[in-house]
Amino acid sequence: MREALVALESALLTHGLPYPLNLKVALELEEVVREEGAIPRTIALFRGEVRVGLKREEMELLAKGGAEKASLWNLAALLAQGKSAGTTVAATVHLAHRHGIQVFATGGIGGVHPEPHDESADLLALARTPILVVAAGPKAILDLRATLERLETLGVSVVGYRTDRLPAFFSPASPYPVPARVESPREAAQVYRRAKELGLGAVLLVNPVSEGIPYEKVAAWVEEASHQAAREGVFGKALTPYLLRRLSELSQGETDRVNRRLLLENARLAAQVARALAALE
Repeated sequence: MREALVALESALLTHGLPYPLNLKVALELEEVVREEGAIPRTIALFRGEVRVGLKREEMELLAKGGAEKASLWNLAALLAQGKSAGTTVAATVHLAHRHGIQVFATGGIGGVHPEPHDESADLLALARTPILVVAAGPKAILDLRATLERLETLGVSVVGYRTDRLPAFFSPASPYPVPARVESPREAAQVYRRAKELGLGAVLLVNPVSEGIPYEKVAAWVEEASHQAAREGVFGKALTPYLLRRLSELSQGETDRVNRRLLLENARLAAQVARALAALE
């Protein structure tokens, strides 16, 4: 039987959470995957080399700071320069596929921002890479409607896990319906197999967090944080970390707690799908 492998991204380790919480959560994600009988492979760049599976000491060094963030547009340059970096969803999807991994767990995907011309590389990476990605929907700071439309345009298979509505990261449901639904890891694995046979790109399996925050409440916080960012002249690469930090402050840390919960739940589901896929093959 094929090995049940699960890719995990490392931008969480290098940029997503403060030290030492980032290291703690990254190790917890690997442990959850193992508990479900699958094999975790945290992907990163380490001193100019692609690592598909990190040693504990490598994770500690990345978690302590100083690493870059690798997406597709700077991936080759970072490797050529001998740099260490956490990989975004786009870079992890690409590297996981190149190393034969069919299932990837993350928190939320990037997408279309409210600001003109600001669109994540995650979307195109999903469109062109045959991999199953488990996520709690797009990140909460995005334009969800535009992101869902873009996923449709790009032909990404969006599938709800026991839900008919698009999860919105911190929120288990949004006003936007998803085009398909599955009830089990095996069904999700079957959808992925069919998509792969058809030569399609990714299957995005959206998994609603078990205990989240109402969509309307998060939307109000995002609006408030966005207005403050505009007043302070925050834009570009600095905008996303700024908004996430403000959401944490506005929610008195509740968004951080939900973020950890959804990461662990997604890793667990990804491991279950990876095992189902290995059994089918």
